[in-house]
Amino acid sequence: MTRRTRMWMTILACAGLLAAAASTYVHVRMLGDPTYASFCDINASVSCTQVYQSRYGSVLGVPVALGGVIWFAAVLLLTYAGARAPRAAAPNVAGYLLLWSTVGLAVAMYMAYASFFVLGTICLLCVVVYVAVVGIFILSGGEEATPARRLPAAALSDLRALAREPVGMALLVVFLVGSVGSAGWFTLPQPAPAPAVAAESAAPPPAPVTGDLRSEFERYWEAEPRVDLALPASADTAGVAVIVVKFNDYQCPACANAHRAYAPIFAKYASSHPGRVRQVTLDYPLDPACNEQAPRGQHHGACAGAVAVRLAAGLGDDVRVEMEEWLYANQPGLDREAVVEALADVAGIDRARYDAAYDETVLAVQGDIALGNDLPVEATPTYVINGVVIKGTLAPRYFDAAIAYELEHAGGERGDEEPAP
Repeated sequence: MTRRTRMWMTILACAGLLAAAASTYVHVRMLGDPTYASFCDINASVSCTQVYQSRYGSVLGVPVALGGVIWFAAVLLLTYAGARAPRAAAPNVAGYLLLWSTVGLAVAMYMAYASFFVLGTICLLCVVVYVAVVGIFILSGGEEATPARRLPAAALSDLRALAREPVGMALLVVFLVGSVGSAGWFTLPQPAPAPAVAAESAAPPPAPVTGDLRSEFERYWEAEPRVDLALPASADTAGVAVIVVKFNDYQCPACANAHRAYAPIFAKYASSHPGRVRQVTLDYPLDPACNEQAPRGQHHGACAGAVAVRLAAGLGDDVRVEMEEWLYANQPGLDREAVVEALADVAGIDRARYDAAYDETVLAVQGDIALGNDLPVEATPTYVINGVVIKGTLAPRYFDAAIAYELEHAGGERGDEEPAP
């Protein structure tokens, strides 16, 4: 590897590492405060948090951004190894970089597709990462590299040589321990407040969007197409000016974040405009147990959770809310067994009653899934506000602005402003 190539490889890796680290920081902040707005949340279509809160923002609870940190750190280590390695080992290092950058490019292009075309949102920090990955791939492809079929044997030889280098071995150990440890931290169960405590400690609604930002958002909102969505007969929308439909998966972290982030907004409108704004939650579990459109879905407790919430709702809204809160707080490792036990504790509905009602109730869940397939739902959560489809989420202040806009155009005053004296 030439000195010039190494220099540009280092610059790109450092830029990507900083962007991925900033993304991870934002993700951690969102875990503690779903209403958090990052510095790169510019408007409704240019927003980092909307991407991070979507189902593409994490894998098994681990932020995709952390994978970027690990990936760029590995590039820097390999670049350092290339500078220190004997001339004979240089093609091996180039081969490792080419293989590593190919994997990174594939992931980056998939994430870019999900962001730009599925979610319809631009994440500026993510764009920096994509550019850095593409640049590193191009640079690594220009070097003389050991063929991929010979890399396993070369890696074993290079690891034996590395074991004799204390500095290099220490860096490798620190990298591996740091990578596994940081990923493992995100998989630990995160304690959530009980429903009563959560209600008392709910954050205030976001500050209203004003001035140029409000005008820009309204132009964006007015340009959005609207769909006709036939709601189930059970959805009571008589006299409602703003219908907010949420296609929800109770095992989806982004759905839980949106639930907590938007709760103060719905509470505000329930107080200022009673009966005028209503959320209708429709089930779209990414669970092959009841959703044929999710054959590889990993949320194996989502169908059971949707059924449990419907059964709890039969005992009253308070019981339904408590069941929903339990599901959102216990998403990791959720399965049918855990859901049935929780339903017995929360609602007093035992396993026999749950099993007896399951087949009939899951048909209603599948009715919601069919509505989602007609839309189509491509990510959870998906919101539909008076016909405007939001794939994923909006930053809370823009979600509030959308409801306020719809209220104003339904003949009422804007919900994000104080009424005139």
